[in-house]
Parts: sequence; C-alpha cells; structure tokens
Amino acid sequence: MKSVRRRAMGALVLATAGAVVLAACGGGSGSGSGTGPGAGAPAASGGTKSKTVTLVSHDSFAASKEVLAEFTEKTGYTVKVLRGGDAGAAVNQAILTKDHPRGDVFFGVDNTLLSRALDNGLFDPYTARDLDQVASDVQLDAAGHRVTPIDSGDVCVNYDRAYFTAHRLAPPQTFADLAKPAYKNLLVTENVSTSSPGLAFLLGSVAAYGGDGWQAYWKQLRKNGVEVVDSWEQAYNESFSGSGAGKKAKGDRPLVVSYASSPPAEVIGVSPAPAQSPVGVSTGTCFRQIEFAGLLHGAKNPAGGKALIDYMIGKAFQEDMPLQMYVDPVRKGAVEPEVFVRYGARIDHPTTLPPATIADKRDDWVKAWTSIVL
Repeated sequence: MKSVRRRAMGALVLATAGAVVLAACGGGSGSGSGTGPGAGAPAASGGTKSKTVTLVSHDSFAASKEVLAEFTEKTGYTVKVLRGGDAGAAVNQAILTKDHPRGDVFFGVDNTLLSRALDNGLFDPYTARDLDQVASDVQLDAAGHRVTPIDSGDVCVNYDRAYFTAHRLAPPQTFADLAKPAYKNLLVTENVSTSSPGLAFLLGSVAAYGGDGWQAYWKQLRKNGVEVVDSWEQAYNESFSGSGAGKKAKGDRPLVVSYASSPPAEVIGVSPAPAQSPVGVSTGTCFRQIEFAGLLHGAKNPAGGKALIDYMIGKAFQEDMPLQMYVDPVRKGAVEPEVFVRYGARIDHPTTLPPATIADKRDDWVKAWTSIVL
C-alpha cells in the first residue's frame, strides 16, 4: 500500500536538497500564454535557451511520469525537481538563496508560511493562463499574482474506527470533544515548531477559540493527556493505532492529527475493496491548507517556469495530484479518482485564518504553545 507521506515535515529546520530529473524528452512548442514578461515564449528569455525548467519543492512533491512526459511533449521543456526537505525547510532555503535562486519555480509554500515568502520578495508576478478556472476562494494573492494556487488539503484529527467500535465510544468530531474525559490519553499530535500539520492544528484551534481562548483550550488538552511527537511520521506511523502503512496496531493512540485525505491511502491496494476505510476523520477539527507555486525572482528560465505554472493548473496535472500527493485540485471541474472520492472526507466548513494574521502572530503563538504544552 502506498504510504501516506503527505507533507510530513519538520517545519523550521533546513535540510540538504537532492536533485532528480523526472522527465528527459524534448520537442514541441512552448505553451506559456499567461501574462507577464516572457509569457508565451517557448524558450527562456534573457538569452538563455535552456529546455530544462527547474522546480524547487519539498520532499512530498510527486507527479506521475505520464503527466510530466505530457508537459515535455507539449512545451519542449524537461522538468528537473530539486527537493529541499519539508515545506518549511524548503521555504527557508529558498529565502536564503533568493539572490541566486536554485530554480525557476517554487512549489509548496502554503498559507501558513505564505507571508514569509512574499515579504522576502521570493517571487516575480505572473498571471497564469486559465487562472479564471481556479476557485476564487483559494486565490490569496489575487491582487499581486506573485503566487498561483495549486492544491488544497485539510489537516484534521483522524480516528481508528476499530478502536471506537470495540470500546462502544463515539469518535470525537470537534475541537471541544477532544478535551472531554472520554477521550483522555487518546490523541497524539505533532510539535508545532517542527511539523506543519502540528502548526496547522494549532492554527485551527486559534480559529476555533480566538486569540484569547486557545491557550485555555490547550491547557485542557494537556490535562487530558495529549501526546506530542516531533513529526507526522512519528505520530501517524508509530503512535497512531489505525495506520496500516505504519505496522498496524503497534501504536496505542486511536486519535492522530493528519489529513482528511489519509483514509483513501489506507485502502489502496486492498482487495476486495472495503466498504469504508479503517480510518475516519473528525470533520469538525479541520484547518485548510492551500499550496502555491510562484516564479522565482531571478529565474534563469522564466518562460519555462511560466509554462510549468500554466501546466500545474491544467486539467491533467490537477487530476493527477490526488493520488500522487493526497491533496485536492483547485481547478474547477477537475475530476478526482474514485477511490479518493469514495474514501476521503469532504470538509465543507474548515477553519482558516488570514495569512496576514498568521504572519503577525505565528511566532508568538508557537512560543506560547511551547510554554503551555511541552
């Protein structure tokens, strides 16, 4: 079974990047047709004739060989991927190297870290082709077009169905439920200073309880026996009791902070297909993450970068993402795989916070959380 490795990260530490060339055939003409310098050109501007476009991203970036080959066939550009650890590390590394960018496009900055990237001038404006086909509620930089939304996902508490059935206990559904005595010593979450899902769960609690109330909530969770580990891998694959990918039943916590898209991963490759995933989602505990791509300032191949951004919001790439990175497409009309629709949780009312608020308060919230919980 394909493991759920989506954005399991240490958010604030730097990591060494590796380089992987994912597609290597050429030919065809350019497709970039958005607006901005270099749009529509088949090769790089500024005298560069490179047919390679370099995508800088986090370790969880994935795309099928077929989709990348189609991009090459349509544009003539080959995609080279430089992975830079988790999302937070990759963003920090891009900022540190912004005067000498390592690639042409950065993918993977989300709404919890977006302001950091924009405030540091990481991206040049570019209005992607077909941007009008992207849902308006995820276009958080609509005035500047420095980044283009690519996907969204919801960080939610997941639960082990077998545990709650065996104990004849209803799974928790809300933030408030998690602090009730019935769920004492059942929840494992990630350290907010070393994990993006952990940070998203904290932000969800801030959205739910407000700037003056979230601290009291976390004091309740601590009193109720919440366990904190450093990473998503530790939480989901080692502490959670419902993870098939992580040697099922070895963990002892039936509640874990993960994603609304985790349940489909638990049934892929299982035959016959079960009626439901062994993992459920507490739909009232979710915080929405939105991931963006942007044209790196100083890119050596801006035309290729723009063509890649155009392609990433195209139908083929958008429909490829769910089973590659366990995220939701943002393009209107993009069709998700049946297994994703059947077993994934649809979150109609996730919590969220404005990027500017996150930028202003994030470090203070992390510091306060650390003093309360650790």
